Amino acid sequence: MVDKNLKLSIVVPVFNEEGNVRELHRAIFSACQKLGNNFEIIFIDDGSTDKTAENCKNLTPLKFIQFRQNFGQTAAFDVGIKEAKGDIIITMDGDLQNDPEDIKLLLEEMEKGYDVVSGWRWQRKDSFMKKFFSRVANLLRKILIKDNIHDSGCSLKAYKKECFDGVDLFGEMHRFIPAILELSGFKAGEVKVSHHPRIHGKTKYNWKRALKGLVDMFSVWFWRKYASRPLHLFGGTGIIFSLIGFAILIWMALEKLFYNQSLSEKIWPLVGLFMIMVGIQLFVSGLLADILIRNYYKNRGTMNYTIKEITSR
Repeated sequence: MVDKNLKLSIVVPVFNEEGNVRELHRAIFSACQKLGNNFEIIFIDDGSTDKTAENCKNLTPLKFIQFRQNFGQTAAFDVGIKEAKGDIIITMDGDLQNDPEDIKLLLEEMEKGYDVVSGWRWQRKDSFMKKFFSRVANLLRKILIKDNIHDSGCSLKAYKKECFDGVDLFGEMHRFIPAILELSGFKAGEVKVSHHPRIHGKTKYNWKRALKGLVDMFSVWFWRKYASRPLHLFGGTGIIFSLIGFAILIWMALEKLFYNQSLSEKIWPLVGLFMIMVGIQLFVSGLLADILIRNYYKNRGTMNYTIKEITSR
């Protein structure tokens, strides 16, 4: 039976963290008890090949979810969030680098009216390369997404439960959850949190995850700017390409008519025709994407806006 007074759900993906899960559970339990709220702890084993699952068996209280194989951190966050029953969902890493004592800071910041509060590891205890890639990603994110979050890669975050109504996470999207939620009108804030060096196990971050995160960043950028109007992106770009192509062909025609220039050995007529064809294809793609987007919202029974409140007096 679900506790109707359940306040907090702590969601933690773990993958090959046999040396950390017991201490992490103890730290979370202690921090949550100090807060005086009802809580649940959810660990998601993302296909660990060590003794992570075995070390979780006797931990209590704990809701333990085990994947059949490694599906990635975003998938683990997705299932953990969907299983959460608390009014507020706290997510964090399973490597003991996030400090459960900072949950209090997230909740205090949330009381200022935020729907989402992200942790900011302002003094990171990671390797130079990891911090370098993170700073590059943060710079690109500020340019493309503009979510005003200093450290989107920090897993220590607090969310109101209603933030995830109808939200599914894919790829490496967990880094951009605040930006995704801002698209629906939720208010995101940030607070400085502590960060500890990894003691047990190895980091799971590598260049492949960085590349996947970059691709997902462009996906979020598209949804942020053109999700409800793809024709503006594809159609507008198609028109520009077509106009450039027509201009090239007119230029070639003028050279032929007034200057008697031979066009048989010039590549520009082909370039002009190619750009016109590309422009037409982009415009048609925009029309098709526009139809798909309309069907997407229609089938979900939603629109590209959310309503916070309706009052009548």
